[in-house]
This record gives sequence, structure tokens and C-alpha cells, in this order.
Amino acid sequence: MGVAGAPGPVMDRDEVDRALARLGQEHEAIETSLLALQDHAGRRLLEGAELTGVTRERWAAADTAISLLWTYFDAYTDALRSAREIRSRRRWSSREDLVELTELLRGEPVAVAGTGVLAEHFSLAALVDRMNELYASSLDLVVAADAVWSALPARIDLLAAELQRTRQLAHSVGVRPGEHPSGDDLERITRTLTDLRERVVSDPLAYWVPAKGSSAPGGGRPDTTVYDREARALEDVRREIDAVLTVRQDAEQRLVRLRDVLSRADRTLAEARAARGEVLAKIAATEVPVVSGPPTVLQEQLAAAAEYRRQGQWHRLSPLLDSLEQKADDELERAREQLGAVTAPLAIRAELRGRLDAYKAKVARLGLAEDPFLVERYDAARRMLWSAPCDLRVAEQAVLRYQRLAAELLATPRDRQSGGTS
Repeated sequence: MGVAGAPGPVMDRDEVDRALARLGQEHEAIETSLLALQDHAGRRLLEGAELTGVTRERWAAADTAISLLWTYFDAYTDALRSAREIRSRRRWSSREDLVELTELLRGEPVAVAGTGVLAEHFSLAALVDRMNELYASSLDLVVAADAVWSALPARIDLLAAELQRTRQLAHSVGVRPGEHPSGDDLERITRTLTDLRERVVSDPLAYWVPAKGSSAPGGGRPDTTVYDREARALEDVRREIDAVLTVRQDAEQRLVRLRDVLSRADRTLAEARAARGEVLAKIAATEVPVVSGPPTVLQEQLAAAAEYRRQGQWHRLSPLLDSLEQKADDELERAREQLGAVTAPLAIRAELRGRLDAYKAKVARLGLAEDPFLVERYDAARRMLWSAPCDLRVAEQAVLRYQRLAAELLATPRDRQSGGTS
């Protein structure tokens, strides 16, 4: 049954009581949420901070929304109070009371001054929806700003403290701006962190990444991209400084090893030069490679490294030692290769001598040592191998002739014996 002016059928007493109970619970929940929002640390910080950028723009809108929320809530409270007063007039509400309550509870009795000239009219249910919408957007902003402020400035401060310790350590080993790349990196990291902290404090929402697909207030995470990059850069610098500190601790030991390696390279080259003279004197028709001189450049760099150590210029000593160690090892290897190349003809002669004597011993065991042809070829090969200068190609042919004759003589008795028994 309907009544003119009433929004639909007139509610009965039970419907009114249930509606008032539900609206009362919603009123209590909304009031609790608004008070929590009002007392939220993030909101207080936003209210007192000197904001910039996107945060200033969004907070201006959110602050207006929060004020409007309280206006809506006051209107909601007044409407609910009016409905309760009507219901409390008598235990059994009259039809006129029920009509009035139906209008309050189901109509659009709440008028709220809007931003324009005309007021906005809401039903209590629509007003609750509107408050929930404004509350969610406002809380999302407050929680996001608070999350950034809670996470990033403290982490930046910790990193800045580590940066300060690293700067002091770098200074102690001579790593300074303009003199070492790591010193320049420390200056850049310092400027970046200082600027980052200022911007995080004044514009926290610029460093907030909303969660995709999340409708919960504050769904997302602080954007730590810049912070993470600078933390990695500082770690790289720290490793570089640790390497310099290691150089300071074991510089003398490394210099001693370098001197030893270069000394061994010098001795090996000297041995190669002496061997070259011997080869030229004892081996004929052989091209012997020229042996290079001592590594004077490396000796000069070694002297510079020792001077850096004496002056405590560890940041200069570190890369120089790394380079010198590799070059010194390469120089020793090169000297050994030159010695091997120079003495190769002597090694070939020694191998031919050994082969000749081995075959002589073999034929002697088989009773052929006195064979005149073998003796003649052995003596010819031996004269070539034990005379100077020795022509290796001719000597090798002489050894091969002796080997072939020995092989023929060793095979002949066995062939004859095989033929006699067949």
C-alpha cells in the first residue's frame, strides 16, 4: 500500500526497526573509520608537510574530500537522529509516523551543500555509498604516502650513514674526487641520495607503485628503483676500496713476488742468449731466433709501484700491481718460450745421439756389434753428431742409414731360420 509523497509502500514498524538498527551499525562503523582516518599518522604528516608535485595536487583534493566526508557524516547523523526521534514518540508508531519514517529511510531527505549553487540530495543508502567511496580514495592516498615515508627515508638515512663511513675510508686510502673514479662515484651517490630524500619527503606519492588489480586502500609498494641503484653503486665502490685496502696490506709481499718473477725472466733470457751462442757455434745451417733484451719498461713500472707504496698512494698502486703481475707472468712465459726456441737444435742433436746409442746397444745385445758395415755407419753418424758445427739434417740422415742397416741385419737371421724349418 502506497501513500502520496512516500517513496514506495509505507514501511511497517518491524521494517523501520530493522532499518534503524542497520543504519545505526553503519553509523558507528563510519564514525570509527573517520576517527581513525583523522588520527592516522600519514594524514597528520600530510597536513603538516610542505608538499610538492603530484602529492600536493592529490592531497589538496583528498583534504577537501575528507572535509566533505565529515559534512556528509554530520548530515547522515542528523537524519538518523531525526528518524530515531520519530520512532521514539510512541511504542506503536502511528501511520503518520510510519509515512514520515518511510520518507526519511527510503527517500532522499538528506540535502548537503555541494560545490555549486544547488544542494545535493541523497537517500541514506546513497549517502553511505558516497562516504565509502570518498573514504576509500582518501585512505588510499594517506596509506600510500605513509608507506613511502615509513620505508624510504629511514632506508636512505641508513645508506647515507654507510656512505659517510665509506667516504672516510676512501679518504684514508687516497680515493678522492677528481683523483679516482670511485671518489667521483661517491660524490655522485651523495648528491643523488640527498636529492632523493628531499623529494621523497616532499612528494612521497611520486615514489608509490600501485598494485595492479588491487582495490584495497594502500595496495602497492614504495618505488625503490633509485635507492636500489645507488645502493648497488655504493657496494661496487666499497668493493673497490676493499681491494685498495687489501693492496695496502699485502703490497710489500706482492712487490717481492714481482721482483722475483722479473728476475727469473731476466735469468731465463740470459740463459737463452748464452744458449744461442752455443747453438751458433755447435749447430750448422740453423736459423736461431734472436733473444730479446730485459724488460726495462716493466722494471720502470715496478720502480713506480714501489714509489707509490712509499708515498701511500694505494689507489694508484692497486691497478698498477694488477697490471704488473699479469705482465710479469707473461714476460716470464715469453722468456721460457724463447729459451725453448733457442735450445731446440741442441735438443734435436741430443735426441739423435740418444737414438744412435740406443740402436748400438740393441745390435750389441744380438751379437752384431762387430759388423763392419754397422761399425762404419755408426762411426760416420757419431762423427757428425759429436763434431762442431753439426749439420743436423746430414746427421739425421746418417742416423737413419744406421737404423735401416741395423734393422735389415737384425731381420736376416730370423728370415733364414724361418726358411730352414719350413
